[in-house]
Amino acid sequence: MGRVKDVAVLVGSLRKASFNRMTANALIELAPESLKLELVEIRDLPLYNQDDDAAPPAQSASFKQRIAQAEAAIFVTPEYNRSVPGVLKNAIDIASRPYGQSAWDKKPAAVVTVSPGAIGGFGANHHLRQSLVFLNMPTLQQPEMYIGNCTALFDEQGKLINDSTRKFLAQFLERFASWIERNAI
Repeated sequence: MGRVKDVAVLVGSLRKASFNRMTANALIELAPESLKLELVEIRDLPLYNQDDDAAPPAQSASFKQRIAQAEAAIFVTPEYNRSVPGVLKNAIDIASRPYGQSAWDKKPAAVVTVSPGAIGGFGANHHLRQSLVFLNMPTLQQPEMYIGNCTALFDEQGKLINDSTRKFLAQFLERFASWIERNAI
C-alpha cells in the first residue's frame, strides 16, 4: 500500500446540528486506510479582503497553509439559494488569493451536497464544481454525491444509521482514493 493521503474536509454549514457535518464525520469514520480525512474549520475565518493580500489575518494565513499541505479536498455542503453558502465561498477565496498563488491548484477534489430536500443540493453541487474548474482542481465526476432526505439518515447523536447510505459513502471514498492516486500532483 502507498503512503496515506492527507485530505482536507471542508463543511459549508456552521449549524450545530448540521447534517453536512454529520456526513463529514461519517466520511471520516468510513475512510479507507489509504486516506486520512481531517475537518478543516472555516467558521472563524474573516471575510476575504484583497487589501489584506500582502499581510493576511492570522486565521486566513493559517487556513491557507493547511490547505497547501493537504493533498486533496472534499467539500461537504448544503445548498443556499441554489448555490454554496457564503462561508464556504469565502474559505475558497481565502486559499486561492492572491491571484496566481492558489493553495487549491491541482489538488484532487470531490463535492458532496447534503439536503433535507429530495434533490440533495444539486444547485450547490454544480455551482461549486464551476469554481473548482477555475481553481484547476480535478474533481471526481462519479459517483455524483447528492444526498437528499438526510433527516432520516442520522440518529440523535449525529451518527449515520442508514446502511445503504453508509455503503454509498464507502464506495465513494474508494473511488476518491483511486481518483487521488490518478491525479496526484
